[in-house]
Amino acid sequence: MTESFHRSGEYENPYEGQQQAPVNPEWPPPPAHAPAAPQPKKRNRGPVALIAAVAIVAAAIGGGTAYGIQELTGNDTVASSSTSTNVVPSSQKGTVAGVAKAVSPSIVEINADSNAGSSTGSGVIITSAGEIVTNNHVISGASRIKVTTSDGTSYTAKVVGTDSKKDLALIKLENASGLKAATLGDSSGVQVGDQVVAIGSPEGLSGTVTSGIISALDRDVTVPTDEDQGQQQYQQGDGWPFEFGGRQFNGDTGSDTTTYKALQTDASLNPGNSGGALIDMNGNIIGINSAMYSPTGSASSSSDAGSVGLGFAIPINTVKADLAKLRAGATD
Repeated sequence: MTESFHRSGEYENPYEGQQQAPVNPEWPPPPAHAPAAPQPKKRNRGPVALIAAVAIVAAAIGGGTAYGIQELTGNDTVASSSTSTNVVPSSQKGTVAGVAKAVSPSIVEINADSNAGSSTGSGVIITSAGEIVTNNHVISGASRIKVTTSDGTSYTAKVVGTDSKKDLALIKLENASGLKAATLGDSSGVQVGDQVVAIGSPEGLSGTVTSGIISALDRDVTVPTDEDQGQQQYQQGDGWPFEFGGRQFNGDTGSDTTTYKALQTDASLNPGNSGGALIDMNGNIIGINSAMYSPTGSASSSSDAGSVGLGFAIPINTVKADLAKLRAGATD
């Protein structure tokens, strides 16, 4: 998961006393192609278990059809296109700086408080009135949600709808207007090797920009969905911030899991990036960052807990296919 989770007053350094348990980093094999001659039988590999980049969960990719411009509430609309729209000014087209400047105002930091503690994640503004898409694990179980925009303005937010099986949530800012909404792109057109930019709040460092490429498509990702069992008390010397089932997680974990098809990227994702944006070089949102893979070992160095270039995002077409359900107040 990509959210940063901690309990107030229980520890100061989330990396202190980190213990990491071995994780088998095997990935599912690439799609098979019809062989010209009989090939040796290969061993089947299961989906990879990952840590949430704040919180992660998500399910099968939604339909790849054009979403168009859809009304959400009142006259507010979601800017969306089935083709790549040039959000970045032509003078900065194709540059990381241009993407960052154009899209950063649409990315927010989310702080969620619950009985178990607090978590920090990210979100994407999709309407000017303050509707925001994020990961369900970022806000799951929260009694209070505070959202800070790129200009430092703070708002209180309410949950509109959730879908734990897709690790998606829709929240709405209170008394907000005139915000800059992001343009939702079309993830069906994404190709391996495409350049991308990620924006979020890793470790609470709001507005952090990283870049990379799309490393793989349709990568199976399996993550926990039950926040109640994962919110166990942190003890000094436990995994960072805690361990579950022999693996380390950055967000809520539990016995229930879900599997989804993800975009894989080598753009750096760290705890707190969950719910943030994965963006193409024209400034269109093509994914919601949700998970990261972190190798484990015996070393206690805090550097072992960071990004190793294996990040995962929920395709934006999955998000668009789920918006009507979220907008209707689903609580799955």
